[in-house]
Amino acid sequence: MKNKAKLIIGLALALAAGAASRVGGQEADTVDRDRHTVSELLRAGRPSVTPGYFMFPIAPGKPNFLAGSMGELRPNHFHGGLDIKTGGGVNQPVYAAADGYVSRLKQSSFGYGNVLYITHPNGTTTVYGHLNEFKGAFAAELLRRQYDKQSYELEAFFEKDKYPVKCGELVALSGNTGGSAGPHLHWEVRDAQDRQYNPLQWGGFPEIQDHLGPILQAFALEPLAIESRVEKVFAKAVFVPKLQPAPGAGTTWADTISAYGTVGLLVQGFDRFDNAWNKNGIQRVTVTVNGQPFYQHNIDAIPFPTGTRQVGNFVDFLYQNTQGRTLQKLWVDEGNDLQMYTAGPTKGRLSVEAGKVYNVDITLADSYNNQAPVHLVIRGEQPAYFKTRSAAVKKPALRFEVTRNLLKAVAADPSADSVAANLTLLRGSRRLAIKPSYTQNSQNVYLYDLRAGLPDSIRFGSITKKFDRQVMIPAGKETSYATNHLNLVFGPETLFGNLYLSTSFKPEATGSGFWTVGSPLLPLYHTAVLTLKPATPPADPRRTAIYSATANGGKAYLGGVWDDKGQITANIRQFASYRILRDTTAPRGSLIGRAGGQLSFSVGDDMSGLASYRLLIGGKFRLLRYEHKKALLFTVASDTLGPRLHGPAELRLTDQAGNERVIPLSL
Repeated sequence: MKNKAKLIIGLALALAAGAASRVGGQEADTVDRDRHTVSELLRAGRPSVTPGYFMFPIAPGKPNFLAGSMGELRPNHFHGGLDIKTGGGVNQPVYAAADGYVSRLKQSSFGYGNVLYITHPNGTTTVYGHLNEFKGAFAAELLRRQYDKQSYELEAFFEKDKYPVKCGELVALSGNTGGSAGPHLHWEVRDAQDRQYNPLQWGGFPEIQDHLGPILQAFALEPLAIESRVEKVFAKAVFVPKLQPAPGAGTTWADTISAYGTVGLLVQGFDRFDNAWNKNGIQRVTVTVNGQPFYQHNIDAIPFPTGTRQVGNFVDFLYQNTQGRTLQKLWVDEGNDLQMYTAGPTKGRLSVEAGKVYNVDITLADSYNNQAPVHLVIRGEQPAYFKTRSAAVKKPALRFEVTRNLLKAVAADPSADSVAANLTLLRGSRRLAIKPSYTQNSQNVYLYDLRAGLPDSIRFGSITKKFDRQVMIPAGKETSYATNHLNLVFGPETLFGNLYLSTSFKPEATGSGFWTVGSPLLPLYHTAVLTLKPATPPADPRRTAIYSATANGGKAYLGGVWDDKGQITANIRQFASYRILRDTTAPRGSLIGRAGGQLSFSVGDDMSGLASYRLLIGGKFRLLRYEHKKALLFTVASDTLGPRLHGPAELRLTDQAGNERVIPLSL
């Protein structure tokens, strides 16, 4: 089984390399790079950057504004630099931030879009993303290489000093390319190991003024062990000020908060710069307990891409996706390998003892060291069984959830004194009775550590529910799990913590089915490898692939490689439901404009998505730019290598299933 797992992982890595070369594939920088561990990256040390070394790359010397700051919490990554506003338009001059040389260029419809890299003598590299146009001799070389490979999607690397640039030299025009949601310049500073640094940490820029402290939205306490309690119960308690504090204003929580055992603090907030409405990220959070340093994180360096997806572990991912509130954990959770913490041996977990008082001070700070203090008091209270009643409970009920390694079951039976009722866990012929930890509003709460063994079902009175987690997948090691319908392989860095996995399969008349794998409310760090086993091998494997699917018919192409057993394998970055579907419909396209003597085409594909496109004029290749978010292909006037836009031509469109459409044109 172990050798089979390694074979599948090797196949999946090949899949990832192939997917990155396709239009619509993962932006190359976001493919997992397992050849460097985070600890290896951080041993290399930080670059030496003196304040004032970098010039502001857009309208230097003039007031400007940021749409995004370093370390902002995006849905699946930390934001890795600064988003600089460009007045809502494109084609603003972009200047080299320091002396150096152009080391890399890339043109893509995805990710950073058109992106430029300048390497500097101090070992750093500045990155300029979402550009509309490159300016300089290097742009002409990129165009030549694109014609050599007959592909717009291209990445070019250059030797040191081939294309030197001086600080303040025009290198590009700003744009809205790639995954950008609006015109701006995405600007980063990286080191030789591709760590992304906060450019504001070296003294800031006079172009960006910030005299406003962060704003607290909420804080929370969460029990982290089976014996822990917050406000007497095993549940996260969220505390929201009645009125949102002003920027930089202090918050003192008037009520003492009771807790016991190992608990974790969480916080939600944002920051603003002067004269800008954007909600930006908080750079630094510091915690003291009874006046002593206890915890700090400072989001000023994130390994790319190995660390950026740690955002799923840095925040309470489940709470964010169910309650809509982004709470940052103020402790270093299991599986978190970021090196931005000062947390001591407890790693930010607070051990609360009965009868003791803990004065907790949380300080939120931005890159300009504007601060917002938060003060709260925690009193240790020994847990004890208690009960409260509610007339709202009308009928028997049983529900359960899994949090970390714990099963939390909540049950009620108004027909009897349910206080004395035990919960029964069943596994085969074995039975385990569990007493309630407390009864709140006529509902008993039961806690059980799943590391002692997984039950088959849970019984309370007349109600029996199947326990839907089939297996525990341990974090930190290569593990595989197989059923008659699927196979999963988890690498050592796939999971943040132990996973209690649920899978299901619903067959379809077509011979395919509907596979549900895990829960999308649980984040993955690195990819897992999924193999689906349909009952009937596809008649046309080339055009048949895995799609993520929703119950209402939604679908998104994932891909996959078929083997000689009629099974298909693909990498997955998140848990979801999947179907195997066949795509036999070619892409569509039409000429929609000739503005400025240039051509523009509207394109689309209903299933697998566009994979490649070629414009041939008199049989000769003419380069097209592609913007997927606008579903547009277009020529550009600066192209001096391609044939004239005149005469018989054809546009060839191919989707990821291999379906091709040829559209004849007369120009």
